[in-house]
Amino acid sequence: MSVLAGRISPEPCSLVIFGATGDLTHRKLIPALYNLTVENALPPEFSVIGFARREKSDVIFRSELEASVRKYSRQGVNDGSWAEFASSIFYHRSEFDNEAGYLALAERLKDLDHERGTRGNRLFYLSAGPDQFETILRHLEASGLKKAAEGSWARVIVEKPFGTDLASAQKLNALVEEVFPESATYRIDHYLGKETAQNIMALRFANSVFEQLWNSRYIDHIQITASEPLGVEGRAGYYDKSGAMRDMVQNHLLQLLCLAAMEPPVGLDADAIRDEKVKVLKSLRRIGGDDVKRQIVRAQYNAGTVQGRRVPAYRDEKDIDPDSGTETYVALQLNVDNWRWAGVPFFMRVGKRLAKSGTQISLHFRESPPVLFNAAGDTKDNVLVIRIQPDEGITLHMNAKLPGNTSHLHPVRMDFHYHTTFERANPEAYERLLLDAMSGDATLFARRDEVEEAWKFVDDIREAWEANDADLAFYPAGTAGPSEADDLIRRFGFEWRDI
Repeated sequence: MSVLAGRISPEPCSLVIFGATGDLTHRKLIPALYNLTVENALPPEFSVIGFARREKSDVIFRSELEASVRKYSRQGVNDGSWAEFASSIFYHRSEFDNEAGYLALAERLKDLDHERGTRGNRLFYLSAGPDQFETILRHLEASGLKKAAEGSWARVIVEKPFGTDLASAQKLNALVEEVFPESATYRIDHYLGKETAQNIMALRFANSVFEQLWNSRYIDHIQITASEPLGVEGRAGYYDKSGAMRDMVQNHLLQLLCLAAMEPPVGLDADAIRDEKVKVLKSLRRIGGDDVKRQIVRAQYNAGTVQGRRVPAYRDEKDIDPDSGTETYVALQLNVDNWRWAGVPFFMRVGKRLAKSGTQISLHFRESPPVLFNAAGDTKDNVLVIRIQPDEGITLHMNAKLPGNTSHLHPVRMDFHYHTTFERANPEAYERLLLDAMSGDATLFARRDEVEEAWKFVDDIREAWEANDADLAFYPAGTAGPSEADDLIRRFGFEWRDI
């Protein structure tokens, strides 16, 4: 059953986190699990086992995690709730390539099945570096941990990056498939766990007023923007080899494009939805050769001031190559070559060290005929803005008549905010995604063919960059990006929409 169709209660299980002393575990995974526990979303027969190399006890591990939860939980920490949750957390020390460590893990999981009633269900989370994936998967296979007992299940969550290009993604997909079937493999993209990203389908397909307008007849163009003031933030080793195209476009932004552009699925089951997303990726017009320079801008930030703080240039960041040509910003013009979107340009941009933080999709509707109100006030085009983060919600921009004895128009907004409308905090993305993986719902996870089709599109661009020594623009940190990106969209007669 899809998460959009109805919630399945998760069964008792043990979650094994490989790389449990890392940043993701402390900032996202454990706070998410604590929040789920407080909201009674997890079964009491649930356990977390941290698998990592460092020497420590269960008590020390729990204490370190408590400090992280107090810092990062969206709803604070209640001492009683924490004590209850902490009793389900355990630490298992082992090197990733130590066969004995996996055999010992298997015995410990059996003990927890008996002590806590986890029923032999296993969820393995690969939160280690991608270079460790093969080692971990091979040992899960050799130790027998990949096999679920009769009446139980074993699943694996694979954290991004899922490959660095098409060839590496195909290799990793093949490796995972040797150990876990596709139906038990969950490739996580936290953008898909955000409430507004999930709500795009409901907005479109549960509201006929929008779906009937969601096509080239009424929509002029579409923009997708992801802006962040942060720099590399301790991820220099990864980011300098990746860049904005691999780090954000290949997964997060193409996934948002798929949700905005897909056809209605035949049902709300996971594969029906993912089938339509794959069709969008296959419909993307490939960009290569000279088209890369016409349709794409790549740039890197220089020193500047972000939110009142002076920050260095990318090349002056710690552990970054001083001659690095890695892009921290990308702007693209894309085309979806199918019946619905023929002739509608899509624009996408993403960057670090920008002035504001936010991710949004904006659908810009065609102008109304300039017959009645062409000179009557400060009119603007109708725009539907879907805010993914941080202020999740939807805004419709339209024109209304000014009060009084006048026919002049003025732009107004109709706003929907999740936190004010539903009077409750939205769950964090990892809360939803972890719960879905435990429940066996793969709707919000990427399928193998999704990942590979996205890499096909991105690889063409990167190959053209490498073959032609692509130009690298620069922009001051704390701005909206390079002027070349403004020139790109202006060639089509448009302007970037502010976050």
